[in-house]
Amino acid sequence: MRAIWKGAVSFGLVSVPVKLYSATENKDISFRQVHAKDGGRIKYQRICSLDGEEVAYADIAKGYETEDGEMVIIDDADLADLPATSSREISVEKFVPSDQIDPMLFEKSYYLEPEKTGAKPYALLRQALEDADRMALVTVSLRNRMSLAVLRVRDDVIVMQTMMWPDEIRKPDFGSVDVEDAKPAEVKMATMLVETLAGDFVPDEFEDDYREAIEALVKAKIEGGEVTATPQARKSSGEVVDLLAALQRSVDAARTARGDAPAATGSGSGSAKPTKKTAKKAPAKKAAKNAQKKTAKKAS
Repeated sequence: MRAIWKGAVSFGLVSVPVKLYSATENKDISFRQVHAKDGGRIKYQRICSLDGEEVAYADIAKGYETEDGEMVIIDDADLADLPATSSREISVEKFVPSDQIDPMLFEKSYYLEPEKTGAKPYALLRQALEDADRMALVTVSLRNRMSLAVLRVRDDVIVMQTMMWPDEIRKPDFGSVDVEDAKPAEVKMATMLVETLAGDFVPDEFEDDYREAIEALVKAKIEGGEVTATPQARKSSGEVVDLLAALQRSVDAARTARGDAPAATGSGSGSAKPTKKTAKKAPAKKAAKNAQKKTAKKAS
């Protein structure tokens, strides 16, 4: 595991230097959208809905759409003025009873590992949380944004779980929960069913059957040779032609500025060089013939 954050837990005058590790991982199998014919990946372009042109990533800004459909552009200068912090401190606000935190508020879980210098206060905080059966309600800055979180103990390790803000929990404003009261006999039967299915939660008893089936399917296709070897993506021919044309124009412009004639293109450019070579080789052949004649005279 690799630490993704370093800081300190502070409660009162006690500071515990810690490292933060992600406690969970997503094992869902993800598919890519590909061309069914050859397996090539499908690419998406950033196209402006107004002019239909592709927009460079550097030209993309953040926009907030109002209720009447108008757009408010937000740039980096606007974001710089917002209340943000990069503090490396997990500040304990209060210790609250564990049953007061609705699990619906929980988001992501992290492990807290103490630094060598913080081993003792770490153990102190862990023991205090267990004995009091409470969670530490904390505020922490992650990704330059202040978040609400709790600290609790799991398997002798302090776990930090980030939380949603209370106003982010929606109310169930549908009316289907307004049902008639059940009859006593029905309640009794339902209670018996609950008692019949009562048990303890053992995580190892549950498996992701869908993920295992997908993995088996992919493995079977690989073993059966049903694999498409997709070549590397190539640029379109239009882009290559445009590039070559631009280079040719640059060469011609440089030759013109130097006073030379522009270079010929196409098949003609290949026939100009041999004539020059032939012209250069002609004097060499005459010299060789003259040498042979002189040698023949001397021999006679």
